[in-house]
Amino acid sequence: MAQLKEVGDRDGWRCWLCDQPVDPDMSSSDPRGASVDTRITKARAKKLKKDKTPVPPERLAHVGCNTGKGAVDAVVKWPEHFILVDPAPIIATAERLKRKGGREAMARCPSQEDAAAVASWLVDRMSRLEPAIDVKSRIDNAGGQFLVSLFV
Repeated sequence: MAQLKEVGDRDGWRCWLCDQPVDPDMSSSDPRGASVDTRITKARAKKLKKDKTPVPPERLAHVGCNTGKGAVDAVVKWPEHFILVDPAPIIATAERLKRKGGREAMARCPSQEDAAAVASWLVDRMSRLEPAIDVKSRIDNAGGQFLVSLFV
């Protein structure tokens, strides 16, 4: 298991789950304290190793976020203030874009302004979730709605 300071420095002391700052000096018994998250379940990591697929690196998380996730694959939530339809799962999309490249439809929005806000947030969030890939966004008019896509 990687050292907390190494993982924290690499991740810019931001929780990979909630995307909020993590205080490195806060007690590990505090829900806002720092912890290292394996990002995927142990069973899935074991299967990836058996299939000789690279296992995602450990990530920095708040103790509360990590504990709340438990022993299941993580879910990065969409912000509640966005107005969108059919949002795609963020982590699965990031993994597919990293593995295969291409384009992924992320959500539909009722207005161009909503779509621009979603696209901007997604590119920023992906840059911290998967820093190794250079993600860009695209907004397409889709019959009265606006489709937000990411591509590599």
